[in-house]
Amino acid sequence: GNLNPLPANKASGNDADAWGSNGTSVFDPVLAELLYGWFCKKGGSILDPFAGGSVRGVVACWLGYQYMGIDLSKIQIEANKRQWAKIREKKTHGHDPQWICGDSASILPTLKTEFDFVFSCPPYGNLEVYSDDASDLSNMPHEHFISAYRKIISASVSLLRDNRFACFVVGDFRDENGFYRNFVSDTIAAFQDAGARLYNEAILINAIGTLPLRVGRFFAGYRKLGKAHQNVLVFYKGDPDLIKENFGE
Repeated sequence: GNLNPLPANKASGNDADAWGSNGTSVFDPVLAELLYGWFCKKGGSILDPFAGGSVRGVVACWLGYQYMGIDLSKIQIEANKRQWAKIREKKTHGHDPQWICGDSASILPTLKTEFDFVFSCPPYGNLEVYSDDASDLSNMPHEHFISAYRKIISASVSLLRDNRFACFVVGDFRDENGFYRNFVSDTIAAFQDAGARLYNEAILINAIGTLPLRVGRFFAGYRKLGKAHQNVLVFYKGDPDLIKENFGE
């Protein structure tokens, strides 16, 4: 994409190594660029209710979109702002990302603004625990996690303008006994109950890296396959017959 060599940020963690990797997930900036170009109106506004990293906001504003991201971590929000400040020196026009520190479940119902695209990558249960905050979804028992998750999706969809898209990048994860929880289906059900229907699905292939080495003993002992992909779920709110009219060729 035309963003290279913009650096990618960690999804969570300490700012000292903000452009590096400490084993936590990193959002793909090229995926962000593609999805903005395909599913958001040019110059449109983007809502990210799980804005734990800088990538989606940086890419959005670099490309001329407006972006609002919400995340619980004050440390990460401050890191995001510092990272954008460095990149901003190379771009003398356009919008700055708006990052808000707080709980999306509490903040979203207070917003009066409507958005042209909802785009996020939520925590995958407790696969990566980001903090010990009781409001942090990654720190909740699974049933509480799903309940809070559904409320955030519902509030996000209510702020999405009619005849617009939403996209969540998600992956399934295992419970304490090793069975998949079917988080992808939970996400689809939450969006559809909120009024946005599943319109596209794509598979993002992750870098293989050390996966074959790491999965060896788990397969030998428990027959667990390694996971090397995420699901890119695209939803639509409104009349699909108006897509060509609103988004052009």
